[in-house]
This record gives sequence, C-alpha cells and structure tokens, in this order.
Amino acid sequence: MTQIELARRGIISPQMKHVAQQENLSEETLTQYVADGKVVIPVNPNHANLIPRGIGKGLRVKINANIGTSSDYGTIEGELEKLHTAIKFGADAVMDLSTGGNISAIRQAILAESTLPVGTVPIYQAGIEAIERHGAIVNMTTDDLFDAIEQQAKEGVDFITVHCGITQSTIQRLKNQRRITDVVSRGGAFLLGWMLHNNHENPLYEHYDRLLELAHEYDVTLSLGDGMRPGSLADATDRAQIEELIILGELIDRAREAGVQAMVEGPGHVPLNQIATNVQLEKSLCHEAPFYVLGPLVTDIAAGYDHITAAIGGAIAAASGADFLCYVTPAEHLALPDNEDVKAGVIASRIAAHAADVARGTTNASEWDRKMSLARINLDWESQANLSLDPERVRLVHNKYSSSGPTCSMCGNYCAMALVKKYLGISSVKC
Repeated sequence: MTQIELARRGIISPQMKHVAQQENLSEETLTQYVADGKVVIPVNPNHANLIPRGIGKGLRVKINANIGTSSDYGTIEGELEKLHTAIKFGADAVMDLSTGGNISAIRQAILAESTLPVGTVPIYQAGIEAIERHGAIVNMTTDDLFDAIEQQAKEGVDFITVHCGITQSTIQRLKNQRRITDVVSRGGAFLLGWMLHNNHENPLYEHYDRLLELAHEYDVTLSLGDGMRPGSLADATDRAQIEELIILGELIDRAREAGVQAMVEGPGHVPLNQIATNVQLEKSLCHEAPFYVLGPLVTDIAAGYDHITAAIGGAIAAASGADFLCYVTPAEHLALPDNEDVKAGVIASRIAAHAADVARGTTNASEWDRKMSLARINLDWESQANLSLDPERVRLVHNKYSSSGPTCSMCGNYCAMALVKKYLGISSVKC
C-alpha cells in the first residue's frame, strides 16, 4: 500500500513516525494530513538509503536543489559532488535534471548515494532517447514516455515532475493570449512540440490512469508540473497559467482517489504583489495539495543574482502557504550551476524557508533565532558560527580582520552591545 492508503486505514507507517518526530507533530495529526493528501512523504520503497521528509500542511518549509548534467557539461563525479554539497548545507530533496551523458548511470549513482528524496523529470530521458532512436523528440511514442517513467520508478525515484496539465485547450489559450516568453519549462516545451507536431493530446493527460497505476505500484509521488509557468513578470498569473492550474486541481482529485500521493508545482516569475494570490489560488483549486514553487522570482533583471531574487519571492510564497521551495542558483538563466552555485542556492533558499517558518509559527523556528541573539549579546563567536547556516564562512569572515578585544572588527572598542552591557552592569545574558 502507498503512504496515503496506509494513512486512510489508520496505519502509522515507520516513515510517518519519523516525519512526525522530526516535525514535533503528533503522529495522529500527521497521519490525517497524509490521508487527506495535504502532506506527501515521497518515499519509493526501492530507494534504499532514504531518510523520509514530509512536505505540506503544518510542517517546516522544505527546499529542493536541482542538480544534473546538460548536453554540454557534466560528469557523474561532478553531480555527486553537487549532491553532497546540497546535503551538507541542508537541502531536503534533490532533483536530477540530467540531459547529457549517460543519464541512467548518473541517476542511479545519485540514488545510491542520496539520503534525500530524489526527483526527476522522466520526459527528459524519453525525449533524448527519442532523438537517438527516431531522430526527433516529436517522434517519441507514448510507450517511450511511459517506459522511461517505469524504469525510473523501478530504480527508486521518489517523485517525478509530469506536465499533465498542458492540453490542446491550454495551448490554444496560450496562442490566443500571447506572451513575451511563451513556454520556459523544458519538459513543457518537449510536450508542446510533440502535441503540435502530432496534432494529438498530451499523453500524460490522455493516459493519466496509466500514470496513476505506475505511481501507485512504486508509491512515487507525482509532482504535477507547471509547464505554463510564467518566465517573465509580464506573463504572470495569465489565462494559460490559471487554466493549467485548474486542470491540475482536477488531476489532484483523481490521484487521491487512486491512492497516489501528489503535489502541485507553481510559478515562476511573479511580481511581489501577486505571490500571495498565486498561493491562495493553488490552495483553493487544488484542495490544499502541497505547493512546490520555483522561486518565485520577483524581477527579471537580476541575472547572476537570481538566488537572491528567488529567496525574496520564496519567503513571501512560503509565508503565504507554499510548502516546498525549489532553489534558484546564481547561474539561473546563464549557465549550468557548478558546486559553488549549488551551495549559494541552497543557503539562499534555506534563509527564505526559515524566515517563512518564523512567520508561520513553525515549532522551534523562532527558538533558533533566539539562540543566535543570545550568542551575539554574549559575544560568543563560536556559538554564532555553530548556529549559522554556513559555520565555515562565519569563522572566515569573523577572522578576516583581527580585533583589539572580544568584539568584532566592525565596531571594535565602540561595540554598542558591549558598551550597554557595561553601563547596565551585565556580564552575560542567559535567559
């Protein structure tokens, strides 16, 4: 049985027990959220080393790190290095988006070493293999696509992005409205090209029951992809995006009926003043399914710094109810991320997630900040480093310039906290 089926029978699985303990939530409450489809626990039984994570209502905001090769660059060794960097700096999941090299071997190596849930976009492999076998992505068959999905499920992939909401009617809506950036989803573009060339409906939509059967067999969580996500602020919250979201809401209902865990992916490039609305729309139309957002990016002009752009949007989205943030690295829009980009993306996304957890009143989130404040007032530099997201960088920056006393080199003898403690006669703060 899948996690959602176990929960509906009142059976608390070992994975549910683990997540409840990690989240400081009662097992009964978590089990009910899983049963209702408001929490997913991506946990393929074939993923041997997995430490379960829960995503959704009442839980800490989670973050995902995308890794993977491109057609130009990437090796198995390089992707494993990125994986371990993502784990080290606190990612909750990784997605292997490889499109170059031996895609199957790369994925299998990541699965073998990852303790985090691993996600993929199976149409990448199906499309690339269609080029090799048939000369073009548009010559891919429905069986080619489902064979790739089944292969990855058998290997232990925990969640898959499937762009089921791109339909012929959605494409017509896109054509009628027009956009600046049209479709920026790579998987969405593969499907759109296939559908237009073959004048046929999206196989993931047309054969959704077949997809549900595979997902059920391996308890693979479906991440219903946003192929019509906006790639520029000017395209945000338009008719094509919302039509796809309406379809995804209907598919969420069908997944729950079939005993399959599912979440919904969201935008994209969205102005600050539209982010909360986008979250509210997803929660309403998709009956509180966990919401997985890329960013959102709040401006189009921050090339080279889009990890910051996405962190701003991610904090607002998560504070508004989004559950899962897909990181964005400084390389977004420019190049394949390297290991340092992965680190920067994970940390920026973790800052956004934690800020939202504080705003949401998530258990222990504010206590972490309180401990850091106590370390600062006590000029306890080692505790400050240990409480930070990147202890090595804290120590490096703090030691960059020597100080004449226990304070840092920014204020030296004129440190406000040290002076006020002296005036008040306080040696240290312990409360």
